[in-house]
Amino acid sequence: MNHEKIEKSVGWLAILTAVAISFGGFVEIVPLMAEQAKMQPAPGMKTRTPLEVAGRDVYIREGCYNCHSQMVRSLAEEVLRYGPAGQASESIWDHPFQWGSKRTGPDLSRVGGRYSDDWHRIHLLNPRDVVPESNMPGYPWLAEQALDAEDVQAEMRALSRVGVPFSEADIASAPEAVAGKTKLDALIAFLQSLRAPVAPAAAPASTGDAS
Repeated sequence: MNHEKIEKSVGWLAILTAVAISFGGFVEIVPLMAEQAKMQPAPGMKTRTPLEVAGRDVYIREGCYNCHSQMVRSLAEEVLRYGPAGQASESIWDHPFQWGSKRTGPDLSRVGGRYSDDWHRIHLLNPRDVVPESNMPGYPWLAEQALDAEDVQAEMRALSRVGVPFSEADIASAPEAVAGKTKLDALIAFLQSLRAPVAPAAAPASTGDAS
């Protein structure tokens, strides 16, 4: 069967297209499924607090991922600018993950701790107050919107069903954790949580004689 006949036959074209897509998907997915290390949380990872969970929801709702990625590529210039290269295991509890590829603004996966809460607050209310050349919009309404504790609990329960290891105590603590907090507070907490996991320190080797 030559190329011209395939193009003129809707049936064959559909079948062979499906085969090509299936083969491509198989080649991409199966190796990742076989690498168990990438399907386990990175060492030192902690679940997000209720306030950080709410902040991530605000981040997604406001479309921040349209201009900011959360994945440092393993290129020397990226590591130099942003920090350690991203690993798939860091995003195992992210549903959906926020890797992205568009960078109108900088990558944010290592932004936690780089700026103070006050800096983030000013920046989110009016970015040009701290970065005069910024074309990022402000989000002043977030400072006026209170968090709904029931929504935060419902989201944590939903995340727990897809593998995020929130305990019942974590979920029960949500109302107290978000009481009196605004969506701006939550978004700042989420941004401050974005940093490379810190692996637990190895136990010091014993130097004394056991006898």
